[in-house]
Amino acid sequence: MKNKTELLNGKIAEAQLGGGQVRIDSQHKKKKLTARERLHLLLDEGSFEEIGMFVTHRSNEFGLEGEKYLGDGVVTGFGNVNGRLVYVFSQDFTVFGGSLSETHAEKICRIMDLAMKNGAPLIGLNDSGGARIQEGVVSLGGYADIFYRNTLASGVIPQLSAIMGPCAGGAVYSPAITDFVLMVENTSYMFVTGPNVVKTVTHEEVSSEELGGASAHSVKSGVTHFSSANELECIQTIKRLLSYMPQNCEDPAPILEYEIKGSEKRPQLSAILPENTNQPYDMREVIEGVIDEESFCEVHKNFAENIVVGFARLAGKSIGIVANQPAYLAGVLDIKSSTKAGRFVRFCDCFNIPLLVFEDVPGFLPGTDQEWNGIISNGAKLLYAFCEATVPRITVITRKAYGGAYDVMNSKHIGADMNYAWPSAEIAVMGAKGAAEIIFKKEIAEAKNPEAKLKEKEQEYMDHFANPYRAAERGYIDEVILPEDTRNKLIRAFKMLENKVDKLPRKKHGNIPL
Repeated sequence: MKNKTELLNGKIAEAQLGGGQVRIDSQHKKKKLTARERLHLLLDEGSFEEIGMFVTHRSNEFGLEGEKYLGDGVVTGFGNVNGRLVYVFSQDFTVFGGSLSETHAEKICRIMDLAMKNGAPLIGLNDSGGARIQEGVVSLGGYADIFYRNTLASGVIPQLSAIMGPCAGGAVYSPAITDFVLMVENTSYMFVTGPNVVKTVTHEEVSSEELGGASAHSVKSGVTHFSSANELECIQTIKRLLSYMPQNCEDPAPILEYEIKGSEKRPQLSAILPENTNQPYDMREVIEGVIDEESFCEVHKNFAENIVVGFARLAGKSIGIVANQPAYLAGVLDIKSSTKAGRFVRFCDCFNIPLLVFEDVPGFLPGTDQEWNGIISNGAKLLYAFCEATVPRITVITRKAYGGAYDVMNSKHIGADMNYAWPSAEIAVMGAKGAAEIIFKKEIAEAKNPEAKLKEKEQEYMDHFANPYRAAERGYIDEVILPEDTRNKLIRAFKMLENKVDKLPRKKHGNIPL
């Protein structure tokens, strides 16, 4: 038995060494952790149980038969994050550059199947050179097996993808299907075709970082939701994200203990809005003034900054927040902000996370660029997402709610449960100036002083429509509230809605305007 025990321990030591100490040192020189070091930081101490440690590839071509490593370039298993079960895979760049083989893919698929059967989140730590070329179509088939499972798991369990190194070609599509993508600055990149192919086809000179680095995808494309300065920060973000999510679509959103002590009034909220309604302010100040202290976890912070989305807690309960941002492009809705918010709304609805909307929107962004690139169908994505959502939904209109954007931003008409407005709210078809120029066009043209007449008619329109009371009279607004009372009203409203049941018509699935 002693010899057998020594054999087992030897194999375990061999597997834990991955591609060997030289390659581990090379990984560290690039300021990258190894696959196992990443899992050690992610999972609770002593909770990791590895599956498939001794798996090796089956290829006998191009010299691979003489080069085999236990684990075949990916560490898979399950463990706990803050006491909650998760399934994980961590690609090992020290073994064939983390390339995906038939058995490498089978290990990942095994973990995905277990995650689905047991209803727990799936976390992928990606660090791979792509498909293992020596295995040809077998490795491509492995990718497709993973994509298929990603799609089946979508909306059933939370799926998080951290890009810790290269992720190129077909490999990018698995992270793209998952719920959240995280990248590390300067050491990770994603692209369908690399710089060399780009240069050959389009004659563009571009580096890997410029083409598909964390900055490019967090600011320009919106492919990645979080950009981290280093791998430790990235892993801490994963842990924080998980704290807002249930284990699966059948579970309620997490609730932390919260004791209401004294008044929930927030007087500082009354001082945020400027006197001039055309002056910007930071909607994050409103969010921070309403939610539990330091509980806001912003998603897609650097992409489509005219809308703010993220997770927070209200009286200990996990909620998703969607808010127009008047400090950037006046908070208008455009193509990028609509798709950003629509995707977030759908995630929250998948996983029973109530939605809170803060609205200050002057409308949709005009222009040929927007129209020719599909603002109609892209704006409809956000509309569709809200209409389809069955979780508790509450809207607070802080200032402007103009035109079709009023409808889209979780209005009563598309199924919002409770709609509040501050006294400063302006709910109308359009801004006072534009409306006055249309309605009173003749009077203004015939006036001795057209400019003064326009000002007069602007004020007349403001008095009639640019307030929350016409909407309140119709029941479109449930209550006009003082800013300082917002937190208290929201706590009570979400408490009232916690047993909400709303069913969609029987169907295979809807046809969202993709």
